Amino acid sequence: MSNQNRNYPAKSRDLPMPMAAQQGYGISEQSWKVLTEVTFPTAKTPEAILMALDYCKARKLDIFKKPVHIVPMWSAALGRNVETVWPSIMEIQTTASRTGVWAGMDRPVWGPDVTKTFTGRYKDDNEQWQESSVTVTFPEWVAVTVYRIVAGKRCAFTEEVYWLEAYSTAGGKNSQVPTAMWIKRPKGQLAKCGKAASLRAAFPEECGYAAEEMDGKTLDDIADGRVIDGSASVVNAAEFGSDDHVLGDDSGVNANRVINLSKIHPKVQKAVAELVRRTAAAGAWKAAYDYANQKFKGIDLTFALAELDKVSEVDPRATAALSQTDSTGMPPLSPKEMAMNQARQTLGNTA
Repeated sequence: MSNQNRNYPAKSRDLPMPMAAQQGYGISEQSWKVLTEVTFPTAKTPEAILMALDYCKARKLDIFKKPVHIVPMWSAALGRNVETVWPSIMEIQTTASRTGVWAGMDRPVWGPDVTKTFTGRYKDDNEQWQESSVTVTFPEWVAVTVYRIVAGKRCAFTEEVYWLEAYSTAGGKNSQVPTAMWIKRPKGQLAKCGKAASLRAAFPEECGYAAEEMDGKTLDDIADGRVIDGSASVVNAAEFGSDDHVLGDDSGVNANRVINLSKIHPKVQKAVAELVRRTAAAGAWKAAYDYANQKFKGIDLTFALAELDKVSEVDPRATAALSQTDSTGMPPLSPKEMAMNQARQTLGNTA
């Protein structure tokens, strides 16, 4: 019996049920059918649903109430979308409520309506680029006030969120066309973002960004430091571990797993993205893998190797490079990058 047959015994659905769904989460075939066809109908991989199951299990949430969403996000390093898991606004409100000091939330206050025409390309359901022009009327901004008990007093926390800064685009960061949901519900979607922003202000240690805020964004936004607790992306996932330990060989590293991005420091994510970019440009794959093994440890190393694997698999130069002896330094900087580093060092010395 092949490994594929062992991991995916059910062949009757578009998304076959992994063995881990039953063994790790007690999911029946019928429940898996509900998850794939009702709860997460747009999920493209079983691993994405396993990530959602893992999040809900850790947070003691009922997954069938859809406390999380599976959101495709554009990865510039990979040149394609990857599936990520983000908490819904309902889950963020649940988190705030569990603190015992959430004291309510006012109705949204809206800014003036604005009408704007968006023209450009977007990706359809088949990942094909299409041209579009759409006119949307939307509130310029929304402000939501959340209350928290602080030192026995009911304190107000208010954040303003602007539609043009928050709306999700249908083609990633280089597109201006809103997604279908932001066209259909321009006020409703902005209200969710306003609630999430004010809940973060009131509960900065408990609440993060919501799925409604991340839809249509890119993984580069995460690498910029805006990481949400519970976010995750699929990294060549063939097997899934229900705990924080890495499954695999004796080295403790296995790229064939799901990486929870909330456990990867933003600086590590940014460093890995830069390593992948420079390696792809220079073709110095052996040096990149050696550098990663020296620079990172534990789950950070797993993440770095998995990111390198995904790009090296589609680079024809990688096979030959990995079979040769190479230096263990980081792939070389371009002249522009060398000049920028020198400028940063000069500024740092004069500060």
